[in-house]
Amino acid sequence: MLAICIECSHQRGMGHLFRALNLVSTLKEKREPYILLVNRDETALSILREKNIMPVIVDLEDISSDWEGKLIREKKITVWLNDRLHTGIETAEHVKAEKIPLFTIDDMGRGAALADGNFASLIFEGRDSIPGKKVYAGSDYLILNPEIARYRRKRDKLETILVTLGGSDTYGVTLPVIDFLKNWEKETGVHKKVSILIGPGSRIREEAERAIEGTGFTLLSGVASLIELFSRFDFAITGGGVTALEAAASGLPCMVVANEVHEIQIGQYLERNGCALFAGYYKEMNPGRIKEMEEVGKISEMSQRGPETVDLSGAERICSVIYTKAITSAKT
Repeated sequence: MLAICIECSHQRGMGHLFRALNLVSTLKEKREPYILLVNRDETALSILREKNIMPVIVDLEDISSDWEGKLIREKKITVWLNDRLHTGIETAEHVKAEKIPLFTIDDMGRGAALADGNFASLIFEGRDSIPGKKVYAGSDYLILNPEIARYRRKRDKLETILVTLGGSDTYGVTLPVIDFLKNWEKETGVHKKVSILIGPGSRIREEAERAIEGTGFTLLSGVASLIELFSRFDFAITGGGVTALEAAASGLPCMVVANEVHEIQIGQYLERNGCALFAGYYKEMNPGRIKEMEEVGKISEMSQRGPETVDLSGAERICSVIYTKAITSAKT
């Protein structure tokens, strides 16, 4: 039994939840048992209810009661995957005391140093600074939505633009991006079909509605499938997290804005590989880089490079590592 423990909040965003859901899809295909552990966040719980997934709600702030050990014994958990960015030393000690493997994802917490493996799928440089007994770095260990294979397509023109800057858009980056796109349209006199996706944890909806008045831009929310939505657009302006990598894998060229410092290298990695433009860290972003997409053949080239750079086998690779370790540990 694999336990997947995630943390969701307005500050953390919904990325951990969607990553867990993608991993769950792979586990279901393999008929592997799992249990999903999540803190009490109403947005996350609502999404899980819609997908008929019943998680175990846990108090992630409780570091003293050893609820982890009790749960491991009660549910007969054989391997633990922590997706919380900063695993505490107490959590790691509680899990390891039960003699089962511990894995973490993109984790820089003190507890990650005790992990049997740290899947640093968003790390493309500075690997030696990542904690963990073994580090599995780069996009080979990226858990992506399996729907991508169904909706992936090649682009060759720039007529439609999707703005999607995170499930929470913690820093309200959508608003200055809207302002830029409005000004760009006035400068060029060329109308692009622009849609702005407001995520389930966003607090800027009313401001965004005011910002697009009289523009012809469209506001979207409550989208059932981001990947299916990707298929309708020629270009996207995204945050620097997993969404940008999903766009690349989908053949959707994008301009990346890093909402967090650790996302900078993701934007740089995608630009180095020719499948995105990197507009910079949100505090000093340069949305004007989108004008580079007017170059003949640019969008077609980027669309082709995306799937070549980011494949869809990350969840399979992670499952292979986790279960190989679990089997080995059970024999010792």
